[in-house]
Amino acid sequence: MKSLLAVSAGIDRINEIIGKAVSWLILIAVIVSATNAIVRKIFSVSSNSWLELQWYLFGAAFLLAAAYTLKQNEHIRIDIVYGMFSRRVQHWIDLFGHVVFLMPFVLLMLYYFVPYVARSYTSGEVSTNSGGLIIWPAKALLLIGFTLLAFQGVSEIIKKIAVMRGDMEDPTPFVSAHEAAELEGKALVEEITK
Repeated sequence: MKSLLAVSAGIDRINEIIGKAVSWLILIAVIVSATNAIVRKIFSVSSNSWLELQWYLFGAAFLLAAAYTLKQNEHIRIDIVYGMFSRRVQHWIDLFGHVVFLMPFVLLMLYYFVPYVARSYTSGEVSTNSGGLIIWPAKALLLIGFTLLAFQGVSEIIKKIAVMRGDMEDPTPFVSAHEAAELEGKALVEEITK
């Protein structure tokens, strides 16, 4: 289990670095968007390549940060139902979800994206819009994003099994909204009494 946890830690580190780095792409997309809007309004000049660049940047940020989002335990789930169960049952729910839903979906997407990206790259596919960008980098982002998500899924499965076996502490203890409110209330009472 120690070697699997080392692999998991390596995957976590890589996805954390990538997830934090791509957050800057949102700022760049906003700057490109604002510049494009200003130039279009003031000089009546525009280009489809600038619009497509915005989409590429936003898509890259979204796709490349998906694995980081899973690592941070910020993915979508129904917390109202999830929070009603004990932490042990929550671990089983997470493990089941990762194995039965996440991994088959991600692996299916990888199966389809490899030839999809390869065809786009070898054909030199470009946008059908006048002045548009080449398409294969955007399609490659799909493949890279799902690859990172697949590795993070493996990491999460390893960690769930390790936590359930008692081989490691829970890296993401779940706090329900009710518990969070209680903790915040206690902290506030302590501050007031000081």
